[in-house]
Amino acid sequence: MWVLAGLSALLLLFRRRIAKGPVMTTRITLAATLVASFAASCAQTIVIAALPAFAGEFGVSGTSATWALTAFMLASAVSTPIAGRLGDLFGYRRIALVCLGFFVVGTLLCALADSFPLLLTGRAVTGVSCGVFPLAFGLVRRAVPPGRLPGVVALLSAMFGIGGSAGMLVAAPLVACLGSAWLFWPLLFLGILGLLLAALLPPDEARTGGRVDFGGAALLAGALAALLLGISEAKAWGTAAAIALFAVAAALFAAFGVVELRTREPLVDLRVLGRRAVAAPNLITVVVAAAIFGVVTVIPRLVATDRLVLALLPMVLVMLVATPLSPRLGGRRSVRIGALFGIASCVLLVFAHDELWQVCVAGVLLGVGYGLTFAAFGTLVVEAVGARDTGVATGVNTIARTAGGAIGAQLAAVLITGGDYGPAFAVFGLIAVAALAVTSALPKRSPVVSAV
Repeated sequence: MWVLAGLSALLLLFRRRIAKGPVMTTRITLAATLVASFAASCAQTIVIAALPAFAGEFGVSGTSATWALTAFMLASAVSTPIAGRLGDLFGYRRIALVCLGFFVVGTLLCALADSFPLLLTGRAVTGVSCGVFPLAFGLVRRAVPPGRLPGVVALLSAMFGIGGSAGMLVAAPLVACLGSAWLFWPLLFLGILGLLLAALLPPDEARTGGRVDFGGAALLAGALAALLLGISEAKAWGTAAAIALFAVAAALFAAFGVVELRTREPLVDLRVLGRRAVAAPNLITVVVAAAIFGVVTVIPRLVATDRLVLALLPMVLVMLVATPLSPRLGGRRSVRIGALFGIASCVLLVFAHDELWQVCVAGVLLGVGYGLTFAAFGTLVVEAVGARDTGVATGVNTIARTAGGAIGAQLAAVLITGGDYGPAFAVFGLIAVAALAVTSALPKRSPVVSAV
């Protein structure tokens, strides 16, 4: 604690100098946004490898344990557009500090949880922090020179995957050596570091203010909850209950659309999102995230805990190599190539997943797909909207990733309950094929050559 206090004091000494120097402002903005984005994305997936441990520790079923992941995703899906809208209205730095505060509190609750309900509460509180994603795009758009912006946006977009993979990578040894509670202490340090860096950012520019559509947020939350419940509890509750939940979800999504079109200051401006340049990337994001998160949720169940690091490491390393290539390929081409690699990975896993080397090879293919597609989504959306709409537009894209990831994770939990992994990989391969088909709707753009 004394170390953190000293670090805080040291950083605050340089705040005035940072605010005055454009180069230093850019650097501190990059550091703050990358740390915050990495922490939030790492927190999302760090529990995947620990789901069996949670089931045993708290005496819940494997399907119920998956809600340690889904609770985070659901809270993230609801809070992200609100955070993006608040950032557009009142300033990105101010709202980022609030989101990171939620991260610290929620992570601490998880670390101290002695019951499954308390763990879920902490995960939901932590999930609010994913609002930093649209805020990060707004902050870098304000501070980064235009020539470097495409590369920075691609890196921030890919951080969703890089941090997520890192979370899964460190989870297995932490759980095996120290126990599930120790998953959250390193995250707490990252959250505090991100909070301190965000506090050093220059003050927000004056904004005119406005209001937030909390009614729309409530409808969106209900729709996503009904959808995820229908997927996760279909086997336990029966087909009739699942169909009823899907019907409720459809009705709430329809009501959300009506409310947003009639609201003067909507949570999500559907007219902006209805543009082809914005709608197509969001649709593909949902499908790609479902396929990729489905596969990475299955792998920890397939591989022994002591070998999980070896299974995931090739995917993470290849992803780091593939991410910088996305701005050079261009958004449309990057997504299409990434989808092809995702399909190849699933096809391989359908027929060969019993040996560690087979999973590693499939991980290499998946890492290329993961890195290229996730790096491209943010760039496609940012290029399609004006600076004033950056927060809400990237927030909706983050919802698309989160919702798609939650659907994929819950599908994985349902598909592998019988212990047969081949059909699960086949389903996710078909989803990746659907993503490739939808890429035809992406607008054609010339490749953008930039480096971070």
